[in-house]
Amino acid sequence: MLKKGKSILVIVAVISVIVLSFISVSFADKKPKVVVVLKAADSQYWEIMKAGIEKGFKDFGIDGKVLVPKEASPKEQVELLKQTYNEKPDIIITAPYNSSVGPILETFTDIPILLVDTNLTIKNKTAYIGTDNNDLGKKAGAFLASQLQPGDKVAIIGGDISFSVFRERVDGASQSLKNAGMEIAYTKTGIPDDPKEVQKAISMVLRDHPDIKGVVTSHDTIALPVVKELEKQGLLIPVIGPDGLTEMLKFIADETLPGTMAQNPYDMGYLSVETAMKVIKGENIEPFVDSGVDIIIKENALQRLNFYEKILK
Repeated sequence: MLKKGKSILVIVAVISVIVLSFISVSFADKKPKVVVVLKAADSQYWEIMKAGIEKGFKDFGIDGKVLVPKEASPKEQVELLKQTYNEKPDIIITAPYNSSVGPILETFTDIPILLVDTNLTIKNKTAYIGTDNNDLGKKAGAFLASQLQPGDKVAIIGGDISFSVFRERVDGASQSLKNAGMEIAYTKTGIPDDPKEVQKAISMVLRDHPDIKGVVTSHDTIALPVVKELEKQGLLIPVIGPDGLTEMLKFIADETLPGTMAQNPYDMGYLSVETAMKVIKGENIEPFVDSGVDIIIKENALQRLNFYEKILK
C-alpha cells in the first residue's frame, strides 16, 4: 500500500512538472502584440517604411501588423485607430494624418502610443520616432545654397502647410536660405500632389523669374514634376526634395541633380518597433528618437537606390 502511495505521488509530481513546463513554455512563446496604423499606402515612402517595420517585427520577435486606411483621410484613420484600440494590443504605433487625429489618441490612456513620421503635441504620447522636420528644411536650404552664390534667386514650393511636416520644412528652408544670402524670389505653398498643378507652379516661377537658380520643395512628390518640367525647358538647376525616393536618386546618380537631402523611412519604421520593444520591457526611452537625415550625392546615390529597389520588388 505504501509503495502504491509513493507511486501515485511520483506520477502526480511528474504530471505537475509537465504541466508547469507547458505553462512556462506557453508564456515564453507569447509574443508582444504591436499594431502600426499608417496614414497612407500609395507611395514608395510608406512601402519603404513598412519594410522597416516588418523587419523590426521579425528581429524583435513581435506579433505585429501594419494597417492602412482604405482612404487617406483623418476620418478613415480615426475609425481604424478605434478598431485597433478595441483589439487591446500592447503598443499602438501610428503616423497621424494630421492634428485632427490627436483627440482620439488622447483617449487611449491605457495603451502606450508611439508616433512615427508625424509628431503631435498629445498628453499621452510615449515617444515620437522620425525626423526633425524644421532641421530637415534648414539642411535642404543650406545644401541648395552651397550650390549657388549669395544673391542668387531661389524658389520654395510646398504642399499643404496645415500638415506640420510641410510647414516646418518650408520654415526651416526659408531661414537657412536667408542666412546664406539667397534671395527668395517666390514662395508658394498649398500645392496638391498633382503633377499638373506642380507644373503650373514652376511654370509661373520661370515666367516671372527667368533667372531663378534653384528650388526647394517640401517633399519629393512636388520635387519630381519640378525637375521634369525644368528638363523639358532645357534648364539644369538644383532642385531639393527631402525624401530621397528612387526617382530623385536616379536623377542624382545620372548627374541631372547635384544632390538632395533624404529622410530615412526604412530606419524610421525599424526604430519605431525597436522603441516599442523597449517600452514593453520597461526600459527608459527618449521622447524623441531621431531617425536621421542624410545628404545624398552621386557617390552614395546608387547604393541607396539599389537598397530601395530591392525592398520595392
